[in-house]
Amino acid sequence: MNAKAEDPTLWNDPLAAQKLMRERNRLDAAISSYQALERDANDAREMIELAEAEGDADLLKEAEAALRDAAKRAQDAELQSLLSGEADGNDTYLEIHAGAGGTEAQDWASMLLRMYTRWAEARGHKWELIEESAGEEAGIKSATILVRGENAYGWLKTESGVHRLVRISPYDSNARRHTSFASVWVYPVVDDSIEIDVQEKDVRIDVYRASGAGGQHVNKTESAVRITHLATGIVVQCQNDRSQHKNRSTAWGMLRARLYELELEKREAATDAQNAQKTDIGWGHQIRSYVLQPYQLVKDLRTGVENFSPQDVLDGDLDAFMAAALSQRLKGGAETAVADLD
Repeated sequence: MNAKAEDPTLWNDPLAAQKLMRERNRLDAAISSYQALERDANDAREMIELAEAEGDADLLKEAEAALRDAAKRAQDAELQSLLSGEADGNDTYLEIHAGAGGTEAQDWASMLLRMYTRWAEARGHKWELIEESAGEEAGIKSATILVRGENAYGWLKTESGVHRLVRISPYDSNARRHTSFASVWVYPVVDDSIEIDVQEKDVRIDVYRASGAGGQHVNKTESAVRITHLATGIVVQCQNDRSQHKNRSTAWGMLRARLYELELEKREAATDAQNAQKTDIGWGHQIRSYVLQPYQLVKDLRTGVENFSPQDVLDGDLDAFMAAALSQRLKGGAETAVADLD
């Protein structure tokens, strides 16, 4: 790759050149990180041997601290290595839809929206509200956000599925326990190097008045745009801008991303399971349960990972769930590859 990067004809094809340089930089960073870890681990081991030989307690503590730091960096690098999918490094769209259950489910959908925006902010990612449909009394019927940041899709793709909440309803005067469902769907932003052929004759475009907060202009002009892909039935919509032209452009980008994600799913061994998660927002399809009463527990039903502090999870503490799901997917892919070889 270094030799190709020095080829003066490389930039005759800018897209190919950019793809090569991104891959080269990614590999260079991974190799440098590994070499640094190897060097630091060897140095720490030599310091420990020296400290023990000379009976130097202070040097021993320093070496052990360096080894613990290297171990933490190695763990972080291991998690990063799980993000090896074709679009893992891309920005991502995240959709949330309330299940059946009226206000309860709509409030739960809004709690999930807050959870994911908190997660994004904690990681230093930027997020933007693309579309939101408010509930009748509280919460939201649906929402779409765009999350921009390193490996945003790679991490958030593990969140696709149905999420179940069990709690004492604040909307029930009899203080009964309620179960609510909401679905999450994640798909990557498609960059210019990925060609998705979709034409206007393949879609139906509707314009309508935007709803929700946003000032007088939002409800007075038909600025919101909805695009339906006729062949697949995929529907995307955008109403976050006052300009119909900008909303239309954003919606086209979302449609290309959804079609690309659909193609990625076809290549994955877990396609059938993922599609089943998206078909029905209710019992039997959930990936994670959030129990607030009678006890407190968040449990991922795919990996068995648990957290006994639901409030921390709802404040965006999702990394342990994501890492376990990524590990499981990687293990599943390895097992499939071995079975193919057999």
